[in-house]
Amino acid sequence: MGQCQPLYIDAMFFRQFYDQPLAQASYLLGCQQTGEAIVVDPNRDIAQYIDVAAAEGLQITHVTETHIHADFVSGVRELASATRARMFLSAEGGPEWQYRFAEADGATLIGDGDAIMVGNIRLTVMHSPGHTPEHLAFIVEDTPRAAGAMGVLTGDFVFVGDVGRPDLLERAAGYADTMEAGARTLFRSLERFRALPDHLQVWPGHGAGSACGKSLGAVPSSTVGYEKRSNWGVAETDESAFVANVLDGQPEPPRYFAEMKRINREGPPILHRMPTPAELSADTIIDLAEETWLIDLRPTEASAMAHIPGALTIAYGKSFSTFAGTVVPYDVDTVLVTSATDASALTEVGVPSRVLHAAHDLAMIGLDRIRGWIAAESALSAWHKSGHKEASTVQVSVDEFDQWPAAPMTIVDVRGEGEWREGHLPTALHIPLGSLVQRMGEIPDGPVLFQCQGGSRSAIAASLFKRFGRPDARNFSGGFDAWRAAHRLKEALNAP
Repeated sequence: MGQCQPLYIDAMFFRQFYDQPLAQASYLLGCQQTGEAIVVDPNRDIAQYIDVAAAEGLQITHVTETHIHADFVSGVRELASATRARMFLSAEGGPEWQYRFAEADGATLIGDGDAIMVGNIRLTVMHSPGHTPEHLAFIVEDTPRAAGAMGVLTGDFVFVGDVGRPDLLERAAGYADTMEAGARTLFRSLERFRALPDHLQVWPGHGAGSACGKSLGAVPSSTVGYEKRSNWGVAETDESAFVANVLDGQPEPPRYFAEMKRINREGPPILHRMPTPAELSADTIIDLAEETWLIDLRPTEASAMAHIPGALTIAYGKSFSTFAGTVVPYDVDTVLVTSATDASALTEVGVPSRVLHAAHDLAMIGLDRIRGWIAAESALSAWHKSGHKEASTVQVSVDEFDQWPAAPMTIVDVRGEGEWREGHLPTALHIPLGSLVQRMGEIPDGPVLFQCQGGSRSAIAASLFKRFGRPDARNFSGGFDAWRAAHRLKEALNAP
């Protein structure tokens, strides 16, 4: 979790909050004269906003968001429930894109040209469809200065160096034949953006690493004038060229995006607090393995050596939430498995750090059904005492792969389409990780070697494959990067 340093502009307080795993930005703006504050695009971890507001002598009285998010569970309902803040939601986009909980929760609906007054701060609504039909941007003005607007909260409309992708409704949410229409709508929205004053600050909803665009910058903010010069999407004034370019090369959306759209439109469940999973008794491992999905958070090498059969290998790291959202169903209970070393170094709330972070990341994408956590070593010991055998996953290095005998073996490349197009193993079958369960029937019987770019996704794929009853799954531990590097070296050494 990251936070930009606060800005104090006359009577206005401003802070950006940044969730690193989601590459997601949210904002707290406060009027220091009246003590009122608004949060824009909050995520579910609402304590951060409440704590900072209290430290600054502010009360969160308003909460809003730019659109129905697809990549994380919105914190609007959560924050409004905790603070009694007034909720402001988009009325744009047509009947299909209305918030289903708005009326019951007493939300105020807003559209193009409306304004939200937070003390002396004015947020003027600019309908900015294209990424989604209901999308709004907010032009921010500190009215006592009488100097006009100072910045624009762009959500997923304009990023630093990129623009919001218009293909998610079709590719993630299943709305057929909407990509090109969305791209043309986005082009017209960008014409309005280009008409804004060059000096306005641009505060986007995401940064580098988000799947909501293809080339987002890592800089946390920009200006309208700079984006006109440096942002390919803002600079492009030919509509046909823009449509072709904005739809080309977009990464595969994580599988959970469709579920996020549904949850955020219907109304996310209110948690009241972020999860702190309890430790589970090792003696319950037999029942847990049958009733739940075990998620092994340990590094890939450790889980490969020994794990409970059926456990998913999803090593905790920066892409954990994306990987988990891709393969873990939303209708199952989960148990987090960590190492004894983690279990012996508890956080102040009595939970291992890796477990606490993983539970946080799962909750951010709506995977709330966490039964608890268990230490891998204790679980394996109890498993053995019950007369069961542990499982392991063969890790295949580049050298081992090149020396592999000619026996039949299927290689399955689980990378995305763009990575596949840039190069792949000659005999590999391409099935992206998010499609593996649905397309398992395409994989012949016999040994299967899963391969990705570096070994992380293929480890997940191998464990998922084994969970669904195909035990002879192996992981190409170095991935395509290691294979390509090794073969380039060989070519160089063999060159005359």
